Amino acid sequence: MTRRKLTEEEIELWRKVTKQAERLHPELPQSVHPTTLPKPKPTKAPKIRLEGFEVGQTAHVKPVRHALKPSVTDSLRASPVQMDTKAFGRMKRGKLKPEGKLDLHGMRVDTAHPALIRFVLTSQAQGKRLVLVVTGKGKDRDEPGPIPTPRGVLRNNVPHWLSIPPLAQAVLQVTPAHISHGGDGAYYVYLRRSR
Repeated sequence: MTRRKLTEEEIELWRKVTKQAERLHPELPQSVHPTTLPKPKPTKAPKIRLEGFEVGQTAHVKPVRHALKPSVTDSLRASPVQMDTKAFGRMKRGKLKPEGKLDLHGMRVDTAHPALIRFVLTSQAQGKRLVLVVTGKGKDRDEPGPIPTPRGVLRNNVPHWLSIPPLAQAVLQVTPAHISHGGDGAYYVYLRRSR
């Protein structure tokens, strides 16, 4: 947008007003028309060339997400396969039928852990290979606090309990169940053969 020029009448009117007005600062020099400074022309920053350096060479393509810990199901899916890969594929697709089932719905941690130990060791002693442990998906906390807590206490503790003694020697593979057997609220537990 350009500024319009003053007409001769406007300039004459301005001169009459300035003759009748008292100066606020009489020590400053008097000028008829205030001078405006010209707009400064933008200057480009000098290009500096550094050997072996380019702008953005270490920049990340995607911003790094600050996940505190991967979910239990994600870490189980990423764990290496310890059992027969063909049987593992059939198990993940829900084609293998579990030989036993333990439902931990409504149990507290202090009763669920001994029940899990008893069930897994008894199932292994009976010669069962695939059992299903239903934990449920858990419920959200009533009051969300400043520290993020995972949803479902049993859902997060059961894979840990299966990886520590006395169950670590009996368990060969743990993976989230197929949707037909409970999905993310249940785990397939593939047991070792008893010797």
